[in-house]
Amino acid sequence: MASPEAFLATTTTRLAINVLQSARKRRETYIGPWLPEPVDTAADPYLGAERGEALAFAALLLMEKLTANERAAYVLREAFDYSYTQIADILSSTEPAVRQLVSRARKHIAGERRAPAPAAEQRELLTAFLTAARSGDMATLERLFTPDVTSLSDGNGRKGVARTPVVGATRVAKFLLAISSWFWDDVDVRWAVTNGQTSAVLVQDGVVYGLLTVSATSDGIDQVLWLVNPEKNKAVPVPA
Repeated sequence: MASPEAFLATTTTRLAINVLQSARKRRETYIGPWLPEPVDTAADPYLGAERGEALAFAALLLMEKLTANERAAYVLREAFDYSYTQIADILSSTEPAVRQLVSRARKHIAGERRAPAPAAEQRELLTAFLTAARSGDMATLERLFTPDVTSLSDGNGRKGVARTPVVGATRVAKFLLAISSWFWDDVDVRWAVTNGQTSAVLVQDGVVYGLLTVSATSDGIDQVLWLVNPEKNKAVPVPA
């Protein structure tokens, strides 16, 4: 390698590809929906401002559908502005092949991802969602949702956690109504910024039960994301 920086980028990328491939094999036995690990973007202003959109749960879920090499090429190009020549060196590939990897990744993500709502609007929607969910206000919940809203709960088999996605505004609202009479008892909600967006840290008896956030577009909330896997909760920041 011509420089320590190039060596570090190459080594880190290849290790990341190995981790991705290994993680996908492990998820073949994962119980229920899987969500990416939370990243405390409030702890690093640069990370939150410059990389927040790339780290958003909705974006990371779409990236999971890419091959490991497509994902590596896309992140190096889009998030870190590496040249195609540099990426080709890192991936031991050719520049034309790397251009194809990035192009396929862009088309896939652009084709499936809706334009996210601004950060302030996402927080407002999350706040309104929490108020309605805690009170079981179905009418308000349905107004906040897009018609095809999906509720995903990542618990890896944790007791009392939904093991299949709940899809559709009415079904998600009914699900939240059903748990409103017991789930929110003794739950303290604290605010955090994870993966570049506002999240609610759910605390019970001083211990993190999970992380709750919503993905939103100009049409409303299109994803309700519950991260309640105890192992992943270790990475959840606990605001005072």
